[in-house]
Amino acid sequence: MRAVIVAAAVAFIISLFGTPVAIRVFTALKAGQPIRSIGLASNQGKKGTPTMGGVVFIVATVFAYVAGHIALSTLPERQIAQEGPTMTALVLLGLFVFCGAVGFFDDFLKVLRRNSDGLSAKGKLLGQAIVGGGFGIAALYVPSTNGQTVASEHISLIRDISWLNVGKVGAVMVIVFVITAMSNGVNLTDGLDGLATGASILVLCAYALIGFWQYRHWCADDTYARVNDYCYQVRDPLEIAMIAAAAAAACVGFLWWNTSPARIFMGDVGSLGLGGLIGGLAVATRTTLLSIMIGGLFVIITTTWVIQIVSFRTTGRRVFRMVPLHHHFELAGWSEVNIVVRFWIVAGVCVAVGLGLFYSDFLAVVG
Repeated sequence: MRAVIVAAAVAFIISLFGTPVAIRVFTALKAGQPIRSIGLASNQGKKGTPTMGGVVFIVATVFAYVAGHIALSTLPERQIAQEGPTMTALVLLGLFVFCGAVGFFDDFLKVLRRNSDGLSAKGKLLGQAIVGGGFGIAALYVPSTNGQTVASEHISLIRDISWLNVGKVGAVMVIVFVITAMSNGVNLTDGLDGLATGASILVLCAYALIGFWQYRHWCADDTYARVNDYCYQVRDPLEIAMIAAAAAAACVGFLWWNTSPARIFMGDVGSLGLGGLIGGLAVATRTTLLSIMIGGLFVIITTTWVIQIVSFRTTGRRVFRMVPLHHHFELAGWSEVNIVVRFWIVAGVCVAVGLGLFYSDFLAVVG
C-alpha cells in the first residue's frame, strides 16, 4: 500500500509543479490550441491557449512508477511482486506513452499548420490500432515466470468468462478495439476545461481500487490462496494499482491548471494517452465489459456522437444540436462550468455502479 501512496504522491508533485513549466515552454514555442472556425463562438476566446499538456502527466506517471518501485523494494510486499519492471507495467505504460505519441503527432501537426487539421481520422485510427495491436501481442504472448500473461484469451466481465474463449488472435483484436474505443472516447470528451481530466481521475481511481483489491485477494499470494477458494487470476495487480493511482494523482495535479479557465489543454497527447491506459487497465484487470460501466461517460459521449453521424448521413437530420454531447448542452444555454460539474457527476455515478458490481461479485462468492 505504501508503494502505491508513494507513486501517487510523486506523480501529483511532478504534475502540479511541472505543469506551469510546460505552460511557459509551450507558450514560448507558440504551441497554442487552434480552434475550428465553425465551432462555438464561446470557444474562440480559448484560441492560443497552450496545448500538449498531457506530456506532463504522462512523464509524471512514468517517474512515479519508478519511485513506487524504489519504495516497493524496501517493503515485505516485494516477496510476491517482481522487483524489476514487469510486463504488466511495460504494457500499461507503453500504451500510455505510445497512444500519447500518436496524439502528440496530431497536436504537432495542428500547431505547425496553425489550424485544427491534424492527423486524418484514418491516420489516427491506424496509429491507435498499431499501438494496441503491438502491446496486445505482448500482453498475450509474453508470459511471466509462472506462465501467466497480462491479458487473457477470454472475454471478461469481472473476471474471465470461461465459455467466451476467442483465442489469441481474437483476443488481440478485442484489445485493439478496447484501446481504440476508449482512447477515442476520452478524446471526444476532451472539449471543455477540465472535463476529460476530471472524468479520467474518477475512472483511474476506480482501477487503482480494483487493482489493489485484486492484489489483496490474489491467487499468487499463497497466504491468501491457501485459506480461500476465491481469488483473482490476474498478473501483477499491485503494479496495476500503482500505475492507476499514479496516473490519477498526476491528473489531479494537472487539473489545478486545466480547470476553468484553463491555462493549458491536455491535447490529443493527453486524451489518447489516457484512453489507451484506461483500456489497458480494463484488459489487465480482466474487466473488459465492466469498463463500459466504469467509463460510462466516455461511452455515452461516443455513442451520442455515433448516433449523430449515422442519423445525419442516413436521414440528413441531427438528433443533437451539436456533438460531442457537451456542445449540445452549451447550445442549450448551460454554462461551461455547469456542464463540466454535471458530467463529472454522471462519470462518478457510473464509476460507483461499476465498483458496486465488482464488489457484489466478490460478496456473492465469499458470502
